[in-house]
Amino acid sequence: MTKSKYLNPKYYTNREMSWLSFNYRVLSEAQDDRILLLDRLKFLAITASNLDEFFMVRVASLKDMVHAGYEGRDIAGLNAGEQLKLLDKETHRLVNDQYEIYNSSLKPGLLEEGICLIDHHEELSEAQCDYVDEYFHNEIYPVLTPMAVDSSRPFPLIRNKSLNICALLKPKKRSSKNTDDKNQGEGSQFRDLYIAHKKKRKDSLLGKDMEFATVQVPSVLNRIVEIPSETGYEKTYILIEQIIERNIGKLFVNNEILASFPYRLMRNADLSIEEDEAADLLVEIEKQLKKRQWGEVIRLEIESGIDPKLLNILTKTLSIPASDIFEISGPLDLTFLMKLSSISGFDALRSKKYTPQPPLFLNMEDSIFHQIRLHDILLHHPYETFDPVVSFIRRAARDERVLAIKQTLYRVSSNSPIIASLAEAAQNGKQVTVLVELKARFDEENNIIWAKKLEQAGCHVLYGLVGLKTHSKITLVVRREDDGIRRYVHLGTGNYNDSTAKQYTDLGLLTCNKAIGEDATAVFNMLSGYSEPAVWNKLSIAPIWLRERFVSLIKREVAYAKRGKAAYIEAKMNSLCDAGIIAELYKASQAGVKIRLLVRGICCLKVGIPGISENIEVRSIVGTFLEHARIFHFHNNGNDELFLGSADWMPRNLDRRVEILFPVEDMRLKHELIDILNLEFADNCKSHTMQPDGSYKKNYPSKSEKAVDSQAIFMANALANVNKTKARTPGYPRRFEPLT
Repeated sequence: MTKSKYLNPKYYTNREMSWLSFNYRVLSEAQDDRILLLDRLKFLAITASNLDEFFMVRVASLKDMVHAGYEGRDIAGLNAGEQLKLLDKETHRLVNDQYEIYNSSLKPGLLEEGICLIDHHEELSEAQCDYVDEYFHNEIYPVLTPMAVDSSRPFPLIRNKSLNICALLKPKKRSSKNTDDKNQGEGSQFRDLYIAHKKKRKDSLLGKDMEFATVQVPSVLNRIVEIPSETGYEKTYILIEQIIERNIGKLFVNNEILASFPYRLMRNADLSIEEDEAADLLVEIEKQLKKRQWGEVIRLEIESGIDPKLLNILTKTLSIPASDIFEISGPLDLTFLMKLSSISGFDALRSKKYTPQPPLFLNMEDSIFHQIRLHDILLHHPYETFDPVVSFIRRAARDERVLAIKQTLYRVSSNSPIIASLAEAAQNGKQVTVLVELKARFDEENNIIWAKKLEQAGCHVLYGLVGLKTHSKITLVVRREDDGIRRYVHLGTGNYNDSTAKQYTDLGLLTCNKAIGEDATAVFNMLSGYSEPAVWNKLSIAPIWLRERFVSLIKREVAYAKRGKAAYIEAKMNSLCDAGIIAELYKASQAGVKIRLLVRGICCLKVGIPGISENIEVRSIVGTFLEHARIFHFHNNGNDELFLGSADWMPRNLDRRVEILFPVEDMRLKHELIDILNLEFADNCKSHTMQPDGSYKKNYPSKSEKAVDSQAIFMANALANVNKTKARTPGYPRRFEPLT
């Protein structure tokens, strides 16, 4: 079969539909009543957050293609317009399913546990009404800015993702008994001017006797407000927009409130940057960030039952088609459930918080450089703490023998200790070079702040490469030692973010391997200048030759299979949607190579196609932590080769980003990685298996099977390893034991 036949669109799933399938897998966790109740709230909140980003980036991109008249087709043979039609149906279905779970399962479940969440202010008791009215007067009213809309006050620009309340107003008639200035005061004079102005108006979307007004729900205030509970409940909460809606008449005095409803906008947030023409990339991105709040409206969420007149003015003013309007049966923006899931006093309703543990083969009290010289160190986050990475950079900043520190930063925490150490290193006179990727989506503003602070501290800051995102995770420390210059390197699959390192599963390698050190130097020379080495020792770099490296590794397994030898490939990643790589996997499957894939999110490959993919298995794990590591295992006729990296099998990673694939060669660490893969493929509690029709089936242990929750086992192993370390006599060398 020719390669072109492997690229037949019928063998591929549309990327956007595959993403929706992933979000459904997350939603299934919110629906699973075997999971603790407050944990289920988290999963529902995650689906809402995911969907927001999906609209702001992916749906927005498709709309841009339609506006531009682009007729190109995707991996599954669909053009942008056809994809939008599919997404219109499926995203509405997903939202309906979200609220079905919220209304019929989660909210009643909270009530059973003594937690009352009031969705509408009309459900309040008399005592609760008094409480929220006083709360409104003291805490909310001073922050609000009511905005009437008329010929002198145009419809305001509504910020992206902001929650708002629109109202239909009718001016009250002045009473003849209260017309003197003594009773009416200056407010009366203002109202006379307003009425005179209104009489001059010729037309209105609402008619001459009604007005439209809107008020933004302040994001600076807590959205969830605890109020006094009625008998039978331990805790009662109401959302701030309901308090505002109840008291909205106080914002528009002398007007009758005919109707008021919350609404929320989603805008195109995909930045369009002409990097080749930008004299200063940092300044250009700062300009574009300001535009993100006012991009094209691509989604309007409204509360079910909204007054038709209010809906009419919203749709006409915002120029939004009916297909982009989502009628919601419940509170808008379910991301508030993440905060609700952490309320105090209900620990039995959520998983016990896990504390990342010290690594088994690393003593935080000893010199980290000494330990890296003894052996490579593999870190498995968040089961093992991210502290060694932070400590590695901090100690390098303070070590008199360290001459230089070089690092790439894609996403960092809001109060990053790594940034502080890099600044300290520069102040200590070390050569510090940092590439801060300004184009990291939704972290642009944060990265601009850090870039400026690092420059002020004396670091040499790079903003990335034109046309490419630097997504690789690498740190190089150059140290003068008794036997000469030695290079210490950290390479990882995840960001240098001490906060997300507690939530994402990632792997990192600390090594002073000479060949890797030379390659690390070459990477930074390439990033800071125009130098591209003719030869690389160990690292494979995108976009230079990472794609070719993966293809050659797959083809090698095919060659072994054709010679009748054992051949298999195991790979774990976030997404798989590169047609070239998938075609190579299809050819390998047809040749008899056994392929097992762990793909958390998007997967455009199909399994079980006769003569194409019978030898391919795809699984996805959705658990307490976000699966983020990239592991690649090639059998190589029994001489197993294992690689870690920052890249998924996606066109953007292989062709439009700077990525690094690095080998793990220490035999003990290779066995550990194989154990990790084997355990995750054995997971029958949190894994889903792809079916031939592209759907996923949740795996459950049968009555005869032992339950295998890979994330829970990794946590238990990390805790057990701490006890092993405590029992050992301090010192080196330590006895290396493979993970079981």
